[in-house]
Amino acid sequence: MLTINGIEELKAHAGEDAGVSSWHEVTQAEVDAFADATGDHQWIHVDPERARATPFGGTIAHGYYTLALTARFLEELLRVDGVALMVNYGLNKLRFPSVMPVGGRVRMHLRLGQVDDVPGGVMLTAELTFEREGGEKPVCVAESLVCAYQG
Repeated sequence: MLTINGIEELKAHAGEDAGVSSWHEVTQAEVDAFADATGDHQWIHVDPERARATPFGGTIAHGYYTLALTARFLEELLRVDGVALMVNYGLNKLRFPSVMPVGGRVRMHLRLGQVDDVPGGVMLTAELTFEREGGEKPVCVAESLVCAYQG
């Protein structure tokens, strides 16, 4: 885990690779819970029997489920102390180049991008790449924006 203390140290780490998380198995129970939470019950995510007949051979995770794993993986990869709070600002880019099969494993690679001054703190642009075990293409690639505010 990369531990950063304060905004100046965050600026000093701009452009650095922060590492790769451990693998996480995507279960049907998690995908079903995500479907319940979001109201997205599209059959390719929640109907294993029907999904077996698709080219994917089974259910696939929602793209936004994969993106939502960011918080889980960040807990392993990055700790920022010495700031009052950090909040999500948004995304510049988001793509789902490949599907994430239920039952497969996914992990996230984190690269810290540029750090820009904003009133009261900084905005970090982070590159998130989610890869599935054995996959040729990432299942999600995102450029995430996070504001860190001074105390």
